[in-house]
Amino acid sequence: MIARVWSARTAPDRAPAYAEHLRSQVLPSIRAENGYEGAMLLEREVADVVEIVVVTFWRSLDAIRTFSGPDLERAVVADEAAALLAQFDRRVKHYEVAVKDDK
Repeated sequence: MIARVWSARTAPDRAPAYAEHLRSQVLPSIRAENGYEGAMLLEREVADVVEIVVVTFWRSLDAIRTFSGPDLERAVVADEAAALLAQFDRRVKHYEVAVKDDK
């Protein structure tokens, strides 16, 4: 399994809107992708910003290509999401999941 990791920063009052965008727009779309295995949204408030980390899980790099296109490390960020963010990664990182505990 592969974890695809992307991060961003936003204002505290915009973090709920980003979470709703992820929940209502992004996740329904990627659930239809063959090889998608789930996602997590992590948030951490630091000073006057909220750090956001989105981790999606995939069966393989080939499965990720169906979502991202041929450039695996290109971040896929809709204009609607970008408008909610102060800054965001243009590139993502992929990690082989060595241990995962679901309990």
